[in-house]
Amino acid sequence: MQRVFVGDVQGCAEELLELLDRLRGRFGDDFELWVVGDLVNRGPDNRRPLEWVRERVEAGRAHYVLGNHEIHLLCVALGLRDLAPGDSIGDVLAAPDAQDWIDWLRRRPVVAAGGIGDQRFAMVHAAASPEWSLEELVRQGDAVAARLAGSCEAARGFLAMDAEADPVRDALARITRCRSIGVDGRWSSREPEGGARPWHRVWAEHGHDYGLVYGHWARQGLHVARGLRGLDSGCVHHGRGRDGFLTAWLPGETRDEPGMRPFDVPDDRFWQLAARRRYYRAASDPPDATGIAG
Repeated sequence: MQRVFVGDVQGCAEELLELLDRLRGRFGDDFELWVVGDLVNRGPDNRRPLEWVRERVEAGRAHYVLGNHEIHLLCVALGLRDLAPGDSIGDVLAAPDAQDWIDWLRRRPVVAAGGIGDQRFAMVHAAASPEWSLEELVRQGDAVAARLAGSCEAARGFLAMDAEADPVRDALARITRCRSIGVDGRWSSREPEGGARPWHRVWAEHGHDYGLVYGHWARQGLHVARGLRGLDSGCVHHGRGRDGFLTAWLPGETRDEPGMRPFDVPDDRFWQLAARRRYYRAASDPPDATGIAG
């Protein structure tokens, strides 16, 4: 069965439907989705992507990890945050079956692991600690998932915690939000500055024997490096000074070149579907051609 890893959708239902139609045309129903999180928010239609992915997850034909926007949705639903001006998750929160969706999302993992041929890998939304082996990454992800999947009140208490006060809460924040590692070794959700480095550059220096698939970093765009596949190419950010795409990676069990493994480079096994239109405008965006600011 062909594995298909999908970058951040963020409510861009038309592009995801186009991808699914193209996959069915190529593979029939013989493919397995691996979704890096952030299915929701800022785009116009969150329900359909959730429904399509949930159907495949429950049929055993998809893996889906939570991203920072799903965590934000949970925090709003549990009364820990207010909706922000740019949020578009009202279609989930206001629906008659909202509680069912909240409970289903709370039971999703933040780490999914597997193998492609003889190479092990993990999928996360944003990052892994550079020091974590695959076994430790899975252990951290399991600890987070257990805290989210309990009662709503227990999940609320967990999400309300300061990340610095609880190592499992810190693991959730790192896995779903990290972009950089500072000179002091502390992680940050901000892009690298002042001597900080991309988290994946520090991770690569540890020589791990497993691959990582991630999303989250739209400004970075598609990132292809040995052991790493970063798939957020900013579909929902189309028109914010760049073209946006929904990216899928379709690795094979083996590579055509002798001795190459699935996470080696170079690699051209990507499908990129152009965003249909501009979806999201932040208050900080400059005015467009009509003079209208975000």
